[in-house]
Amino acid sequence: MKNKLILALKIIIASLSAILIARFLKLDFAVSTGVIAILTIQPTKRETIKTAFARFLAFLIALLVAGIAFGVMGINWGAFFAYLIVFILCCCITGWSGLIAPCAVLIAHFISIGKFDVHSVINEVLIFVIGSGVGVIANLHLKKRTAYMNELSKATDEQIKKIISRMSERIMNSEIKDYDGSCFKELDSRIFEAKRLALENYNNQFDKNDIYDMEYIDMRNAQRQLLFEMYKNASTLSGSPSTAKRVSEYLKNMALEFDEGNDGKKLLEEFYEMHSYMKSQPLPVTREEFEDRARLYILMENIGDFIKIKMEFFEKFHLNNSDCS
Repeated sequence: MKNKLILALKIIIASLSAILIARFLKLDFAVSTGVIAILTIQPTKRETIKTAFARFLAFLIALLVAGIAFGVMGINWGAFFAYLIVFILCCCITGWSGLIAPCAVLIAHFISIGKFDVHSVINEVLIFVIGSGVGVIANLHLKKRTAYMNELSKATDEQIKKIISRMSERIMNSEIKDYDGSCFKELDSRIFEAKRLALENYNNQFDKNDIYDMEYIDMRNAQRQLLFEMYKNASTLSGSPSTAKRVSEYLKNMALEFDEGNDGKKLLEEFYEMHSYMKSQPLPVTREEFEDRARLYILMENIGDFIKIKMEFFEKFHLNNSDCS
């Protein structure tokens, strides 16, 4: 609610400021600058600038098409309709359909005053520039919400740690209660919010290389997919075979060491040790033990992939930071 009120206040101030500037300059149709300002303001800084630039190009094309139509057919509604047909076709072809309305409003001003001369063109250009300029300035204050991003990242990590720890318990106890996967709903909610904020933060800065937050959440989301596969195997265990204790202890240790700054190398070494141990164990005797050990083996392979995802991410950003230092 707070953010919505701030956005509403910002749009009101931007619109009124644009109109006051236009009136101070004694421009015709000064109210239109307020409308342009409102249309220019987007949720993020990057989107606002991109929208303003696209609208400016579209407006220049609109002026060119209108100038030709009015020059050939005179200042009348027939010429305006001809302009609309050509300009709408151009916008639809280029994917600028959202820019048709504001440009059409400005071009309609020429019909109202009955002329298309240098003075009237300058008037419309200034209306557009002032409205767009004020709209862009209104969003220049936007910046990364670093603290909230860190909070969401930590909350995501904590939820993953809980799932891993809980899985460790389930492997040793098939009677554990409420092991129904509901924990993934909370994890998905946190990942979704974190991805939304990471994209918003990226679009509120001009540094295109600052993609750490988005990559980090994508990495955790990839791990989440593997984690769910691990959960499915753990949840279908009917007992605790001889290899269960080793896997359970590994998961318990992994949950303790789960952290953004962990490069995963030690965990991978311990994983290979566990892998060798699993292979060295005697073959299962009963069908039930065979099925449970097969599920544990698949779960273990998922653990390896889970760790490698984090290692690749860590190496990518660690190397990049080293190159920049």
